[in-house]
Amino acid sequence: MSSNNIQKARSNFADRNPGSRSHYDEARKYMPGGQTRSVLTHAPFPLTFASGSGATLTDVDGHTYLDFLGDYTAGLLGHSERRVLDHVAEALTHNASVGGIHPAEATLARLMCERFGLDRVRFTNSGTEANLLAMTTAVLATGRKKILVFSGGYHGSVFYFASGNAPWNAPFDFVISPFNDEAAALHTISENAATLAAVVVEPMLGSGGCIPASPQFLAAVFEAARNVGAVCIADEVMTSRHGKSGMMNMLGVQADITAFGKYIGGGFSFGAFGGKAQFMDMFDTSPESNRPSPVAHGGTFNNNLSSVTAGCKVLGEVFTPDIAVAHTARGDEFRQAIAAVIAHSGAPVSVTGFGSMMSLHALATPPVSPTDIANRDNELQELLFFGLLERGVYIAARGMVNLGLAHTDDQLAQFLDALAETLTTLN
Repeated sequence: MSSNNIQKARSNFADRNPGSRSHYDEARKYMPGGQTRSVLTHAPFPLTFASGSGATLTDVDGHTYLDFLGDYTAGLLGHSERRVLDHVAEALTHNASVGGIHPAEATLARLMCERFGLDRVRFTNSGTEANLLAMTTAVLATGRKKILVFSGGYHGSVFYFASGNAPWNAPFDFVISPFNDEAAALHTISENAATLAAVVVEPMLGSGGCIPASPQFLAAVFEAARNVGAVCIADEVMTSRHGKSGMMNMLGVQADITAFGKYIGGGFSFGAFGGKAQFMDMFDTSPESNRPSPVAHGGTFNNNLSSVTAGCKVLGEVFTPDIAVAHTARGDEFRQAIAAVIAHSGAPVSVTGFGSMMSLHALATPPVSPTDIANRDNELQELLFFGLLERGVYIAARGMVNLGLAHTDDQLAQFLDALAETLTTLN
């Protein structure tokens, strides 16, 4: 691909979006990079959105897009889901910042324990916090320090392993093994048998390009970890949307502790970690527990009324197990349709994923590891992103595509048409 094509695409984008450019220039005066989510960065500047409805977003220049990003899986329900927003609005007429217990807290805890097979659960403000507390639990429970993670993994803003252990990561004693490489992982576990506190793994790399783990890999890693006394942690912040009880359940593998987040908050900030009572009850500070030294877990907004009330409506009505199963199957069918469009085009592009999460790659062969993704044609990847934007389809600049509940069959067809047209221009 010629760099002239990239410059032309960026220039055309800038010409079409003067309002977003103005917002970006003003925001940079007060925020580094003009925003507070690094993932939103792309050249020449990101879009600024003014409103959303169902499966569409409208930017400040008046352009309406089909939203196939879904806020990196948090926007599963679509925009302005009235059942959730009305339920929260009603709750807020009676209370706001409680500073105490409220009934929705135990209701959501019950829904999550029943849905995901947890003994106990605690709430946090984000998936990052959920993973932080899960790792901390493992360290305290085992008295050990080392935590095994995998290349390409992302477990939150201070747990980033795309290229080794990022210098801004939280100061845990991490050891890193290649993703989906069973032999390497088992060797690493054996080498660190006496000091390994936990293994943390996504059943599918999210930020790392929607590459699913093999069930055999996950099962072998967790078995080996348990054999040396380590805690098995599943990061299902994104993937708990799959099937009735999350992707790990679909793959037949059980974690000791699981981290949750994203869509469960229905558009509000949310995180949770839960699992086996032997670990979670370390946080029981009640008089009845008689624990000599329970673990304190503070957080003003852990049980905030908006997020917890929204979560009750999400799991209790909007995204029931039956709907989750059907949505996962619909996502698989959509990904297969995308693969067919790509194959027909002959373009050196591929798609990976599982259920309603997927990613487009500027690679002729679908990647099976983060190393493969590092070999993508970056200019082609960017042209694919801009090509879809020009045709009214919004995805992640890195290629992530997420199917939401609000997408209609006609909108899926529009995506496929836009993709086919874009791929034609890239050949």
